[in-house]
Amino acid sequence: MPSPLIVASNLGAYCPLGDFYIDPTGPVARAVITHGHADHARPGSHDYLAAESSVPILRERLGPDALITPLRFGETLSHNGVRISLHPAGHLLGSSQVRVEHAGEVWVVSGDYKTEPEASCEPFEPIRCHTFLTESTFALPVYRWRPQSDVMAEVMDWWRLNQERRRTSVLLAYALGKAQRLLAALQPDLGPIFAHGAVTAFLPAYVAAGVRFPAVQHAEAEVVRGLRGRAIVVAPPSVVNTPWFRKLGPCSTAFASGWMHLRGPRRRQGVDRGFVISDHADWPGLLEAIKATGAERVGVMHGYTGILARWLKESGMDAWEIHGSRFISDDVG
Repeated sequence: MPSPLIVASNLGAYCPLGDFYIDPTGPVARAVITHGHADHARPGSHDYLAAESSVPILRERLGPDALITPLRFGETLSHNGVRISLHPAGHLLGSSQVRVEHAGEVWVVSGDYKTEPEASCEPFEPIRCHTFLTESTFALPVYRWRPQSDVMAEVMDWWRLNQERRRTSVLLAYALGKAQRLLAALQPDLGPIFAHGAVTAFLPAYVAAGVRFPAVQHAEAEVVRGLRGRAIVVAPPSVVNTPWFRKLGPCSTAFASGWMHLRGPRRRQGVDRGFVISDHADWPGLLEAIKATGAERVGVMHGYTGILARWLKESGMDAWEIHGSRFISDDVG
């Protein structure tokens, strides 16, 4: 095996030849960012490289003065003789896999990804490589997603039922990525659609990228309450039991996440309903993505690393776990 192009460091994934980090956990000179979630895009680095469509999102995360170099998907940049390109990951708008090439050797860092395409972000693109470093957030055979369209039909049925009961539907989801995924899939003919300010802050970036949404209003609590249960509100989970939430009046709450696939997480969330909608690949999606790379070696990080690495090794692949607390994701799913 040639010398590794990507190694684990106390600041995350590091390319020694190129002298850059991928999603560093602290300030560095050069950072390549896979996507705009806060556990991947941290402020303080000198300069950043990211997908062009993710730049407006990163401005929200990193501040207006951050030095960000945008790169179109598939475009190549050379740094210290290492060729870098970004490719769609299907996780959220602008989410990227990082392809690194030197002397004919190709490594790909997956970032977070989902293989099922949908309307709010660029679809996942398999990239051929020698070594694939994959996430494993939902790397258990039990995690198998139903088609998102089927689950969204259940969301609409829940909204209708709440209208009959004159209870506002509050759909809880991570403010970046999941919330926009839900908003793009809601049917506006059923009733008014609202979003919390933490969600609407990211909508201009999506609209600028060509993502189409139904009419979405900023969720002023008094306005929503006055609609007497006709509305649906998409909001982050942190709003529950806040003064804003209590002003909404009678509500029914639901949480949209891949973790809702199991009863335990549903109970712990304390919501009325759980909808299994994830921004990550399920078990079949992970295996499909790994196979499509044609990789000779697979490093597994961020999640159920042991289960996936063991399955791959038993299938005849050269696979290993990437350990270390600096390499563990806290993504909400």
